Amino acid sequence: MVEYRIDRGSGVPAYVQIVEQTERALRMGTLKVGDKLPTAKEVVAATAINPNTVLRAYRDMEQAGLVELRRGLGTFVTRSLARPGAEDDSPLRAELTDWTARARAAGLERADILALVTAALDADGGEQDNSTTKTGNTSAPRATGSEKRRTHDRA
Repeated sequence: MVEYRIDRGSGVPAYVQIVEQTERALRMGTLKVGDKLPTAKEVVAATAINPNTVLRAYRDMEQAGLVELRRGLGTFVTRSLARPGAEDDSPLRAELTDWTARARAAGLERADILALVTAALDADGGEQDNSTTKTGNTSAPRATGSEKRRTHDRA
């Protein structure tokens, strides 16, 4: 199950963070079709955000076709975003996990690590594949069609 973390200092609305973290878990194969998301009450207890914020994120994901809300049962994943090789045993993932551990041991914080990865992607022509959004998020292009909403919400 995914555990949401809300960064209140990021300037990114909490509901967008929930959507992005869910999409990331779907891409990485952490969440699979049929998996149940935490209830709004569980997310509120873990993150101290408004229940309506969680419900908005879940509604947005439902409209994007990623999840299905089943009254009385919960919210379930209906579509995967994982690419081949996204499994936990992926050699690239293992290398990145090792690199991240070395970066943290060297005293780098999350924002520093993200800046390094973003800079490496940009230097490698990351803009050519249209994978960088206005927020600096370097995830693969979204299949949800929600970029317009997210960009508008930050304006």
